[in-house]
Amino acid sequence: MEELAEVAGITVRTVRFYRERKLIPPPRREGRIAWYDDTHLTRLRTIAALLERGHTLSGIAELAEAFDHGRDVAELLGLGAPSEEVPVRLSPEELADHFGGQATPGNLAAALDLGYLGTDGGEIVHVSRRLLDASAALVREGLPLADVLAAAQRVRSHADALAELFTELVLAQPGRTTEDLQRLRPLAKSVVEAEVSMALDRRLQQSTYKQRQDG
Repeated sequence: MEELAEVAGITVRTVRFYRERKLIPPPRREGRIAWYDDTHLTRLRTIAALLERGHTLSGIAELAEAFDHGRDVAELLGLGAPSEEVPVRLSPEELADHFGGQATPGNLAAALDLGYLGTDGGEIVHVSRRLLDASAALVREGLPLADVLAAAQRVRSHADALAELFTELVLAQPGRTTEDLQRLRPLAKSVVEAEVSMALDRRLQQSTYKQRQDG
């Protein structure tokens, strides 16, 4: 503990306090010896960074609990599952930088439940660079992160239904296999992207017409 405190630049009393508040995980024990590692050091540096950003210890404790009970990276990504998405590894402070004060325990829990986030030791893993960038851009545009995540949950339901429809369409044909499904998935994406684009056009036209009527 003394060595950990020295490297982290804090007092032993502070380390004990963080342990009591469950802000850092317990050490690995061998008999009467308690071993701390880089995971503990990373967590201590994260706590310091979040405190500098104005987070309270109570809020950090809730975040730490969410991280420690989140799904790990293997469960998040699926072992051996093909994917076109690129996962992103983040520290808690980097996640806070993306979403500012909206990286709250409630929003973090919602992202974990949605499957956007998982954990790998002291790191957070976001399942998709594209989803991370899009979510952060929407928040920068002034949309509340809670609303973005709620909308993402609805999008997930529709996406699952579309994937099921395309899967049934392909595999219902004689002799078709999952290899055909994988090969043809770009066509499914093209259809969905085109339909969403046209649907947005219709919505924009309706909204423009309504604004003119109201004006």
